Amino acid sequence: MRTRFRSFIAFLKCSKKTLLLIMIIAIASVAVTTTISILLSKTTNLTVPSLGTVKTIGVETYWDQNRENKTEEINWDEIWVGSSKNLTLYIQSVSNYKITINLNVTDWNPANISEYMTLSWDYNGTLFNPGETIQVTLTLSIPSSQSFVRYLIDEKVQNFSFDIHIVAS
Repeated sequence: MRTRFRSFIAFLKCSKKTLLLIMIIAIASVAVTTTISILLSKTTNLTVPSLGTVKTIGVETYWDQNRENKTEEINWDEIWVGSSKNLTLYIQSVSNYKITINLNVTDWNPANISEYMTLSWDYNGTLFNPGETIQVTLTLSIPSSQSFVRYLIDEKVQNFSFDIHIVAS
């Protein structure tokens, strides 16, 4: 057994440079892996600025209940990946008939981003009279899925936009 131990010590003495190189590579690998893990764990703090253009037919949209500030553009500001943002609008009928309204979102830019996020509202389809104003809340939901984060990085998405159509029927 002593012979094996002496052989091992002799091997270590002859291989100092090789062992030192292996140790340096191992330490560097651990440091790089740790750094990458830390950076990737921060992807939940990713934000994306956005803008929505409001287009209407048969209605008008406002920021306030008194209908003093017309809404033509919505700056959603920066939205955190994995979050939702609510926005309240006041919609006034400019039709001569009782109406319901529909929400459509078009012209997403970049186009494929619409596969990942959604715009919804709390309007329940009730009729409203000519000149009547109702309050609705729009909700923009942004996922935190790995595929969405990968899409943002791969496509180098720095912002996005879309058109919001609110149409009387």
